[in-house]
Amino acid sequence: MNEVLKAIRERRSIRKFRPEMPEREAIDTILEAGLYAPSGMNRQPVVTIAFTDKEQRDRLAELNRQIGGWPEGFDPFYGAPLVIAVLADRSSPTYICDGSLVMQNLMLAAHSLGLGSIWIHRAKEEFATPEYQELISSLGLTGDWEGIGHCAIGYYDGELPRAAERKPNRIFYI
Repeated sequence: MNEVLKAIRERRSIRKFRPEMPEREAIDTILEAGLYAPSGMNRQPVVTIAFTDKEQRDRLAELNRQIGGWPEGFDPFYGAPLVIAVLADRSSPTYICDGSLVMQNLMLAAHSLGLGSIWIHRAKEEFATPEYQELISSLGLTGDWEGIGHCAIGYYDGELPRAAERKPNRIFYI
């Protein structure tokens, strides 16, 4: 089977990660894959922020936990050592779709390198806070940025989950 189609079929959301950080080369490869996601009229309105510093990653996780309403001590990133935040500029009419395509590329790239990933929400709420608006500014980004999602990445702890059965009657030809 074609490697791309194989990755699409086999990639699963991982909810238990080992603590070791993926190699820098793998992280760079995953981030580059995000750059090649399609975007409306090739506007490329999406940026990624790789949280590789444990303290910064844990601060982001704590805010995400609070927004999600989970009990203290819960890690909404399931222990993944790497979290990539995907943001898109709202001035682009296709920004949500464009950011979603970047997320998909990140997850498929991670899988192809033997890493696990999961899409975690609440980036919109996090990056609307003054703390993360300041972070956006400190990176030299101008514009109206909205968090699309987080791609939590790491080595999975345990077996790769099996695919659920696909629901019937979801493809139509006209």
